[in-house]
Amino acid sequence: MLESDILIFDIIALEWAIALLAIAVFVIVGGFVDWGNRRGMRSLVAEQRHAGEPAWHHLSDEEALGRLDSGHDGLSAHEAAQRLSTHGPNRLPEPKTRGPLLRFLAQFHNLLIYVLLVAGVVTALLQHWLDAVVIFGVVLINAVIGFVQEGKAEDALKAIRGMLSPHAMVWRDGRLVTVDAAELVPGDLVQLQSGDKVPADLRLLRAKGLQIEEAPLTGESVPVDKGVAALPPETPLADRRCMAYSGTLVTHGLGAGLVAATGAGTEIGRISAMVANVEQLTTPLLRQIAQFGRWLTAAILVLASVSFAFGILVRDYTAAEMFLASVGLAVAAIPEGLPAIMTITLAIGVQRMAGRNAIIRRLPAVETLGTVGIICSDKTGTLTRNAMTVAAIQTGERRLTLTGAGYDPHGTFMEDEDVVRPQEDARLTEALRAAALCNDAALEQTEGGAWRVHGDPMEGALLVAAVKAGLDLEAASKRYPRTDLIPFESGHRFMATLHHSHAGESFIYLKGAPEAVLGMCAYQRSPDGEAPLERATWEARVEAMAAAGQRVLAVAVKPAQPHRSELDFADVDTDLTLLALFGLMDPPRQEAIEAVGTCQAAGIRVKMITGDHAATARAIAAQVGLENPDDALTGTELDALDDAALRQRAREVDVYARVTPEHKLRLVQLLQESGAVVAMTGDGVNDAPALKRADVGVAMGINGTEAAKEAAEMVLADDNFASIANAVEEGRTVYDNLRKAILFILPTNGGEALVVLGAILFGFHQFPLTPVQILWVNMITAVTLALALAFEPPEPGVMARPPRNARQPVLTPLFLWRIAYVSLILTAGTFGLFLWEDYQGASIEQARTVAVNTLIMFEIFYLFNSRYMTASVLNREGFLGNRYVLYAVGLLLLFQLAFTYLPPMQALFGTAAIGAGIWLRIVLVAASVLFIVELEKALGRRWRQRLPAASREAAVGS
Repeated sequence: MLESDILIFDIIALEWAIALLAIAVFVIVGGFVDWGNRRGMRSLVAEQRHAGEPAWHHLSDEEALGRLDSGHDGLSAHEAAQRLSTHGPNRLPEPKTRGPLLRFLAQFHNLLIYVLLVAGVVTALLQHWLDAVVIFGVVLINAVIGFVQEGKAEDALKAIRGMLSPHAMVWRDGRLVTVDAAELVPGDLVQLQSGDKVPADLRLLRAKGLQIEEAPLTGESVPVDKGVAALPPETPLADRRCMAYSGTLVTHGLGAGLVAATGAGTEIGRISAMVANVEQLTTPLLRQIAQFGRWLTAAILVLASVSFAFGILVRDYTAAEMFLASVGLAVAAIPEGLPAIMTITLAIGVQRMAGRNAIIRRLPAVETLGTVGIICSDKTGTLTRNAMTVAAIQTGERRLTLTGAGYDPHGTFMEDEDVVRPQEDARLTEALRAAALCNDAALEQTEGGAWRVHGDPMEGALLVAAVKAGLDLEAASKRYPRTDLIPFESGHRFMATLHHSHAGESFIYLKGAPEAVLGMCAYQRSPDGEAPLERATWEARVEAMAAAGQRVLAVAVKPAQPHRSELDFADVDTDLTLLALFGLMDPPRQEAIEAVGTCQAAGIRVKMITGDHAATARAIAAQVGLENPDDALTGTELDALDDAALRQRAREVDVYARVTPEHKLRLVQLLQESGAVVAMTGDGVNDAPALKRADVGVAMGINGTEAAKEAAEMVLADDNFASIANAVEEGRTVYDNLRKAILFILPTNGGEALVVLGAILFGFHQFPLTPVQILWVNMITAVTLALALAFEPPEPGVMARPPRNARQPVLTPLFLWRIAYVSLILTAGTFGLFLWEDYQGASIEQARTVAVNTLIMFEIFYLFNSRYMTASVLNREGFLGNRYVLYAVGLLLLFQLAFTYLPPMQALFGTAAIGAGIWLRIVLVAASVLFIVELEKALGRRWRQRLPAASREAAVGS
């Protein structure tokens, strides 16, 4: 060997020793970091674990007061201070987090980063400063991204803590005072009014028209009517009408409640403990890369050991020569550029997804999307618009449906398939006017043109329906001004308003729950004016609308005494005339319906997991097109099933209703245990534990809570379920491109290794490729040719094939065959032209220059083969379909001309100028790989076509 080669080998051997020592340090540090992280999480969970408490919703108000040793006038300030010292402040405990240094060091505890660091040190020691800067830049960027995004569990807990109310109105010493919410203690009596955020978990003692928005906690799509009556102990969280939970919002009415739990003892505190304790799974890619790294390391060690023994025993090399040659063989076999290409390919995938409204928060999640087999989707705000809409109106014998969704007041009225003009139907017009006037909501168009509702969403939907019919809301309220009202309360379940016309007439409009309104009606509106109420018929209509997943409101009217100015309950007890039934629902997004179809065509099963009622969930499931919309499991039924039974049922059932955060988390875990790769979508605090546990957690960016976003790997910028399907397509494309890069890079390393091995086998003392030339080939082709594959567009039919098996190794049988096949082709051509030049009497520098350029030209032609793993590239799209491939080829040719002809490069790499005739031989030999590989692909396609359909996918290995 040349002295310079031996020096380089010495440097590489020293570098490997340093790298192995660094890896050992990182393993130790990483283990310490992981141990500290687990210990902190266990401590946090231990702190938040509390003894079993009574079912507060099952206790009467007097029992609750007695249990908490409180009274109807609240606590004294002295007693509150004592309890505060016992129970602690009403705050969620701060998680124990790692310091910045440990968090930063932890980003390097990754097999990909180890290989990148090794490659970076090698190039730096060889004074390839540009390559070294690129490699270390990739490492640093990756570490910074991980550092910023590290500790998502802690961030999720911070986001949940931000939901707690900062202040509360509480009775102390018999007076109503405002205190910091952190000072609340069990037994405090808290006053609630519209607009308040509930400061702690409360057992309600008083409620007047009280409605609370609980969607972030329970998934309920509309505000919940609250009462004070005790409920059975098994009542699900979403149905506990006598409870108000910390972090939810009062939308209507007044109330007062006894503080039953504070801080970590609240429902939100319990969810925060779940988030902290949930194990976050590694991604399929990282698992596969770890396995690939182990296999590759073992293969290189075996090959180096065998060649070492062969060289000493058969070819009479010295031990020192063979040790250095074995190190050179290892350098040739290691794909230094692969980790950088993988990182860059993932980053390009992130950019593409961002352009399609899917924001990736954790880099490997890009590839995980390609393996997703089940999407567990929340309903409210994810599959639906989270905006109540009047879907149907029943007036007398006429049933009408309305088009349009959300609060945009554009749409039509339909009867069967015919369009109806509402202005021509007096009974419909009267019913819509009644719904608009007996109403406390307001409809507003923003400066941007969007429509929004102020007030109750259901009342807002009634206003939208009236405007769709052409009713001028402002003119109607001026023509029939309101003089008095009976506000809605859960006790009587209706709202009534008194109106008069400018002619002196007075009348009452009333709307409410159908069972309450029907009991007050004696008549129904008919073409002739009034007719006796056919109650059984109307009750059947109510049941039919409810079965369709609609929330039903009844609207009625009654004349009042002329010039009447006050309204009381006696005025509406009897003799009302029923005008119509309104069926309201939170409609599914049209784009969600299309996306569900796309997912199912791609072999992805969509399951709905919601806190809403089973009937509503089934109706939405049918409308969006789930595979099995009629079979629904409720939270109570889930609790009755053990894990084995639920695992079996989960394979069949696609609709889950009235579920809690524990149910969602349990379902995700059981589906994962069945071998599925699960994506979970959601927007509420109640979704955070399942989002974190899922292989890909997907949060809503617009309506999602910060807790959900921080627990998720991906955030949808447009809250559109359709963006998930787009992200899955990008995820599959990213993985395809990663596989293409691997399929391109490894034959290069295989060819180089076989060239070195061949030289050893044949007893050459001057190798065709020097280590520095090997590194040049590896790095220059990686940053040019292999990088171009990261920009490959999706292959045809990418969303028409089933998800790949997440347990499938990177090196499938097809890959192993292709790598060996192409490596032999590259070795034969490179070695052949090297021997030819040597036979012609060329200098060793010229022969090596020919070998390097032959290897490079082989890779250029093989790059086009790699664009399609099994399809033919012998067409216009195959050669010109990716302009970045052409850019990379042109750039690489410029590099090789400099490598061959520039004196500084000749001095650095030991190269020499070659003539045009030699270039022609190189191109002719290297071009052979294009046609030989395409022939192999054609034979493979013909063979696979003869296989049964079920076996083709496995044969391809994709």
